[in-house]
Amino acid sequence: MSQQFAKTTQYPAPCTQAPRILILGCGGQVGWELQRALAPLGEVIALDFDSTDYCGDFSQPEAVAATVRAIRPDVIVNSAAHTAVDKAESEPDLARLLNATTPGAVAQVAAEIGALLVHYSTDYVFDGCGAAPRDETAPTGPLSVYGQTKLEGEQLIQQSGCRHLILRTSWVYAARGGNFAKTMLRLAGEREQLSIIADQIGAPTGADLLADVSAHAVKQYLGTRHAAAGSYPFGLYHCVAAGETNWYDYAQFVFAQARALGVELKVREVSAIPTSAYPTPARRPLNSRLDTRKLQAAFGLTLPDWKAGVARMLREHLGR
Repeated sequence: MSQQFAKTTQYPAPCTQAPRILILGCGGQVGWELQRALAPLGEVIALDFDSTDYCGDFSQPEAVAATVRAIRPDVIVNSAAHTAVDKAESEPDLARLLNATTPGAVAQVAAEIGALLVHYSTDYVFDGCGAAPRDETAPTGPLSVYGQTKLEGEQLIQQSGCRHLILRTSWVYAARGGNFAKTMLRLAGEREQLSIIADQIGAPTGADLLADVSAHAVKQYLGTRHAAAGSYPFGLYHCVAAGETNWYDYAQFVFAQARALGVELKVREVSAIPTSAYPTPARRPLNSRLDTRKLQAAFGLTLPDWKAGVARMLREHLGR
């Protein structure tokens, strides 16, 4: 090339230090899977409410903010939350502290240090009316304290101005810890008759799927963080497994899978009942369908059917 046309292109200096990734709420179902999924991407620091070296207790927003400021991570992944939906009705202040105030404080520090904040929200921000899947632009209208405080958390993160990904999800389960499928198997082994709600519609979503999607998005961010502004699709997304079901059909699928794996169940009669027949302190949305097309297009993903994840979880749980 002649000197006349030669150009010198300036590139950012390569980062010689591994990215630092902070997981908050590492002891929960999603947090546990995040430790696995994020491990190959950098130096992972995983904290929970009882951590000793740093404060991960979301009932102490100032201390958690100080922790984030001290660690100065490149990426913060927050899976800490008040998820006891019915209990939140009787302790709204604590639910707001854990689901809104402290995530908002973390977001403020993320904005200060230029970190990406990945945060998880819920289908409970919607009122559950109708039958169409909700996309990210749909009006919200939570029916419960849990839903309201999770929505407030979303809003505080968005208002902070930090780089963020908010992933709304639904009906989360994992092989580790309790879940609907395990409860149904236990009851089916003890009782001959069961009554299960059939008018709430959603998509059971594995904690492992949420963690893997998060890791995919974080990897993409780490690869583009030195690029021009606007090159990364920050924002709010819906993230659930493909397909839909109700709790009654979900349970029937669990029973069929268990029997196919050689598990003997005592249950002989399973009745479908409406939500109104099983009152709870917190109102549940009847329609928890979430439209995931925005997420799949932005990150080049194909989300698997919910049955595949549940079947895999059951094989792991049953050791078959």
